[in-house]
Amino acid sequence: MKRKIGKLCVITDTAVQKKYSHIEIARMAIKGGADVIQFRDKTMATYDMIETAKKLKKMCSDGGVLFIVNDRADAALISDADGVHLGKDDIPVKEARKLLGWNKIVGGTAHNLKEAKEAQKNGADYIGFGHIYPTASKLKKTPPVGIAQLKEVVSRIRIPVLAIGGIGQDNISEVMKSGAHGAAVIGSVLKNKNPQKAVSNLRRIIYGKKD
Repeated sequence: MKRKIGKLCVITDTAVQKKYSHIEIARMAIKGGADVIQFRDKTMATYDMIETAKKLKKMCSDGGVLFIVNDRADAALISDADGVHLGKDDIPVKEARKLLGWNKIVGGTAHNLKEAKEAQKNGADYIGFGHIYPTASKLKKTPPVGIAQLKEVVSRIRIPVLAIGGIGQDNISEVMKSGAHGAAVIGSVLKNKNPQKAVSNLRRIIYGKKD
């Protein structure tokens, strides 16, 4: 039975920081209470990516956390990941569904309502929508979409919406109040002096838990 996407997704990235490996990031995020680990690497050789994905999959399975591979449906398939997250330059959602089947999660990136509707129509299980706020984690050619557009997409889309882009402890409450299912985070965790605690704090806010 296919699992549903979680509320707090931590994206592993060794481009925005060099201190931690993908494995180390995942380990800290799982300990901190992440619901989903998304493995993202734009430069790793395919063999190394698949081997890393296999290790991350085992770690996530042992920790009861979902494991998603970014961009690469082939690596997701071979590593038996729980799913894949796709951008506009990746294999289309429809084709990924053919490859992975209906028991795997397929997420799609959207930057506006039209793209979100298209991903939903093509069979995506959730939308990664953004960037919501200014972010240094990835070079952006367009301005932030902001909370107003996030609210519009959430109100018009049936599947879960994960907000992404510049989200941290200071603004994640605003994101959740918009009606978003949850958030995907990078810099606010990976650049924090204590990534595990950063994840714990984000989880506490998302789930409305008191100190």
